[in-house]
Amino acid sequence: MKNLQAIEETKYLTADNCQRYRRIMRCFFRETEKLRFQMDKDEIWALVKEDPELESYTMEQLQQDLAALVQWKNLNPMQDPKRVYTIADYKNKQFRYSMSEYAVEIERLTVRLENLFMESGTLSANLSVRIYELLALAPDINKRSLKEANEWWRTLQADFKRLNQNYQDYLREFYAGRQEKVLKSVEFVVRKDLFITYLQDFVRDLQLNAAKIEAALQQITAAEEKELLELVVKSELEIPRPGTENGEFLERRIRENVSGQWAVLRSWFLSTPEKRSESERILEITNEIIRQIIQNAALIVQLQNWGVSRKEDYRKFMELFMACGDLNEAHKLAAHVFGIQNIQHFKVNAPRSTDSITESTYNETDMSFIVRPRTRKYQPRVDKTGFEAKTLEKTAQRALYLQQVEREKQAVLKYIQEDRLDISAIKDCIPVSLRQTLLRWIAAANATSTKSGRTEYGQAYKLVKMAETCTLHCEDGDLVMPVYIFEFAG
Repeated sequence: MKNLQAIEETKYLTADNCQRYRRIMRCFFRETEKLRFQMDKDEIWALVKEDPELESYTMEQLQQDLAALVQWKNLNPMQDPKRVYTIADYKNKQFRYSMSEYAVEIERLTVRLENLFMESGTLSANLSVRIYELLALAPDINKRSLKEANEWWRTLQADFKRLNQNYQDYLREFYAGRQEKVLKSVEFVVRKDLFITYLQDFVRDLQLNAAKIEAALQQITAAEEKELLELVVKSELEIPRPGTENGEFLERRIRENVSGQWAVLRSWFLSTPEKRSESERILEITNEIIRQIIQNAALIVQLQNWGVSRKEDYRKFMELFMACGDLNEAHKLAAHVFGIQNIQHFKVNAPRSTDSITESTYNETDMSFIVRPRTRKYQPRVDKTGFEAKTLEKTAQRALYLQQVEREKQAVLKYIQEDRLDISAIKDCIPVSLRQTLLRWIAAANATSTKSGRTEYGQAYKLVKMAETCTLHCEDGDLVMPVYIFEFAG
């Protein structure tokens, strides 16, 4: 981002002797407003001495302060054209000082900041009416002179700037801490109707005028808009600017400013699918403020009524309840007196007699629930019950398991020939359980240093690994593995 360096012209606002610097600059600013643009040190010293707090201010201090302000570019020194008659006067050059443009704007800002609490925005529809009238003239501006086009553009931007600033200043007060206290005070109840009427009139006028302005902007075609902005740029370039030398840079800056200001004006009144217009947001914020005003007023009135004794009212309500003939009449009186502010919803994990959500609780059938104490030491009582004897089932399962183990043993022993089991000699398609048994024996033997092990059937063996590989055919696929030979002890 450009132009974000430190602003040297604002140093006098926070310097050590800022009171003296600010007094000098304020004197210059007041004289500048009187069209007195240049002053020498004697005239400045006379104005500064009017401040009672600077009665001991000397000319030497003034010269030092003027030199500092010149160094910070707040003052522009100019050689005094008066004739000199002595060499001393020639050596001690006399200057006349004038404020720089930056200094004028900075002092104007400080004056506004000092009087900020006195200023307040207004929600007036006159500015939006004037903006609509100016936009209605937009198609005819291309036929007018550059001077008239420039006046039209500056008037449009001035009104739009005032409208934007006024609504921001006014609505910001409702969100400040000081205004929160005012809105919640008892004195505010008296003026709430005035605030509500004022805001409602603004909302109504803004809705009407914003719709007109939106229609006026939509009627301007892209070609007319381009021609209009080009005419405004030309009118701005026609204005002489003494401090500008680079014409190409000036034209680019003016073109960017004009197009940017026009885009802001359109986005303020025209909505897009990606973003709502600012006028719609203002209406929403204003309606929210009206709602807060009404809510705060109701709470204040309620707080005032809380201090009133309700003893006689309660006695009267009790007499009315005692006079009720049945429960239904008492329900009707309770609804009238207490309203529906305290509602209790009951939800149970049990089937209801009806699925209707409007059915009264009094018409439901009774339900029983076990309530247990909420203590950590509580333990529910365990009822003593018998158990079923499953001896026969266990015996049958054990027999099935032993049969399966025997079948697996016979399947392995079938391939042991002369106390040797050669993996490569197995040509049959073996079951998965047999392959798992062989791999388990191989893993157990490889885990020892002697390459030996013992089967689950009590047979000791020694594992010999050959350099060749073989393919072991299994029910779930073929396994390519090294050739292993199991040598069992006789």
